[in-house]
Amino acid sequence: MIRRLIWTGVAGIVGLGLLYISRFWVFQLWGREGLFGIEALRPQGGLLARWLRGTDFAEFELVIWVVLSFLILTILQKLYDLTSGGSHE
Repeated sequence: MIRRLIWTGVAGIVGLGLLYISRFWVFQLWGREGLFGIEALRPQGGLLARWLRGTDFAEFELVIWVVLSFLILTILQKLYDLTSGGSHE
């Protein structure tokens, strides 16, 4: 039960991180100076678009975000399967 709660929390944190780097982040939870004073962590999210701006891949931002999200969540599922011994209670 505890393992399931921990993995649910990990999945939630990873999901929030993926949401934050996407263009779909709508919250402004910290000031304009960035999270913990780091300017690269702007309050309005959209980091992937910012990282890709000026490159040939900028127009494929949404596709890249979907593929990366799928891969990250798949790896997270594999890690869960390894730690739970493959048994889904």
